[in-house]
Formats: sequence, structure tokens, C-alpha cells
Amino acid sequence: MVSQTITIKNAEGLHARPATEIAKSATKYTATVELDVNGNKYNAKSVLNIMSAGIKNSTQITVICDGVDEENALTGIVKTFQENSLL
Repeated sequence: MVSQTITIKNAEGLHARPATEIAKSATKYTATVELDVNGNKYNAKSVLNIMSAGIKNSTQITVICDGVDEENALTGIVKTFQENSLL
């Protein structure tokens, strides 16, 4: 299992468009990908799960990946956050 803590720095928080991109990215990997938000874990392969987290600006998130390709999954998900101007 690998993880990385990131902070959302987008005034709109994590809204529908980037949530969709994150879920698309997460489904590319066999590893489980979860977002830990304030102690609650959300499946990053589900747009609805991501949206239900209510992630706002300045929220700290821990991306947790566990499985065969966990290192690649973590790198890919964090890159998706960056590409969507969330960090």
C-alpha cells in the first residue's frame, strides 16, 4: 500500500468535471484507489463516491493505492489532480 497527501487548491473545490477525470484515471489500474477525506474513505473509481465527499478548496486528501500496480496508480492519480488544476 502506498499513499500521498495532497491539498486541493482550486477555488471551486473538486467539482464534477475533474471528479470524472479522476475516476477515469483510477479505473485504468487494477489497484484499489481510495481518497481519504477527513477520516472517511471514498472509492476513487466512482464519480458519485468522489462527489459525495464534498471536497472543497484547502481540503487535505490522502490518495491511497493498494495492489499490484499501486505505485503507477498513485503517480497517475496525483498527475490527474495536477492536470485538472486542483493542486
